[in-house]
Amino acid sequence: MTMFKKILSLLFVLVPLNAHALIEVDITRGNLNPLPLAVSPLSIDENSRKSFEKILNKNNIGSEISNIVENNLRTSGLFNPLDNKAFLQAPDIANLKPRFEDWKLIKAQALITGKVNLIDEKLRVEFRLWDILAAKEMMALAFTTVPNNWRRVGHIISDKVYERLTGEKGYFDTRIIYVSEEGPKTKRIKKLAIMDQDGANNKFLTLGNELVLTPRFNPASQMVTYLSYFKNMPRVYLLDIETGTQEVVGDFPGMTFAPRFSPDGKKIIMSFAKDGKSDIYTMDLENRIVEKITNHPSIDTSPSYSPDGKYITFNSDRSGYQQIYVMKNDGSDVKRISFGNGLYGTPVWSPRGDLIAFTKLHKGKFYIGVMRTDGSGERLLTENYYQEAPSWSPNGRVLIFYRETKTNAKGEGFTAKLWSIDLTGYNERQIKTPTDASDPSWSSLLSN
Repeated sequence: MTMFKKILSLLFVLVPLNAHALIEVDITRGNLNPLPLAVSPLSIDENSRKSFEKILNKNNIGSEISNIVENNLRTSGLFNPLDNKAFLQAPDIANLKPRFEDWKLIKAQALITGKVNLIDEKLRVEFRLWDILAAKEMMALAFTTVPNNWRRVGHIISDKVYERLTGEKGYFDTRIIYVSEEGPKTKRIKKLAIMDQDGANNKFLTLGNELVLTPRFNPASQMVTYLSYFKNMPRVYLLDIETGTQEVVGDFPGMTFAPRFSPDGKKIIMSFAKDGKSDIYTMDLENRIVEKITNHPSIDTSPSYSPDGKYITFNSDRSGYQQIYVMKNDGSDVKRISFGNGLYGTPVWSPRGDLIAFTKLHKGKFYIGVMRTDGSGERLLTENYYQEAPSWSPNGRVLIFYRETKTNAKGEGFTAKLWSIDLTGYNERQIKTPTDASDPSWSSLLSN
């Protein structure tokens, strides 16, 4: 068991459930018809409330956890949490037995209730999900953990509700690593930073005395690889977020794009430039053996594995201008899949395996889009002056990317911010960071 999981110490207690979702949420329609649901504040007894106030300096930890759940579900675009001022039933009574007719009156179709206690200096949270229309309980869970994990409990509840109502895994109990940027564009100070997916708990992981670029999460763990320049030499690092240990993979002169992990986390894949061309290489992290995957008199960059590890997508100018290609993981059977107008770059395979996200430059505008793995069904989700570096949520439903914006009409100055958008092209929103931000990468679910 890892140190992180020891600290978490979550205990799940589940009641028997049916496997199918009782309330149908159409995950393909974004925020067009969000499901109205009520998130009742988690009730708390007076002794527990006073104890948590001393421990956490929070006046009502039950309401704080409920607020996290409400915010997560709202920002997904699939749910419409109702104003709790309209609730007709007290939280503690609703948790025992909802008066379903009261919740129907305010048009709720689902209801979340629960309670919080302090037991043996541990935080215990119970919650229930109710189907208002069918007047029955859908799910009941209990969590026991250290008090400081109260925010994570809110995210885990959100994931459980999301999965129960949509039939798909959630993405709330995750983190995002990114490059924090400050200062004028010609003299940017860039630090490695990490935060919860909702922007909370922001922490800086490097000091800013060395340039850092393109951090990438390992799909199988909380390990990160990133590129840094040491004495003007590109150097690849591995950083274990759980322990804080850092390791130099090696110095790579001629590196043109930072590495990504293979799905099992045992290899990294990257590109090097030499003699006017750029090829794709892999490195086995156990024995540090480097293998050349492509050998073409062109510029091949930005490789990304399929989730089963059998294929690689990358961009190349071998057709005359930059397009997206797919090949087998040994470099064979190379196929071009993008044929639209414009230049295509930074392809990233969805963790679901069904789509490839990309950046597209066309007529002076940058687009974030997706296409199927054979190149069909191209959809452009968002356009702007400059935006790139899409990264998938672990359930393959949301993309995070960064966008640079001019600060005035004359084009003087700029800001760089993180944004997310779902696969429908709706629900675009900015993720707040304490500084400018770029190069985001989404972690896998922490509670897996």
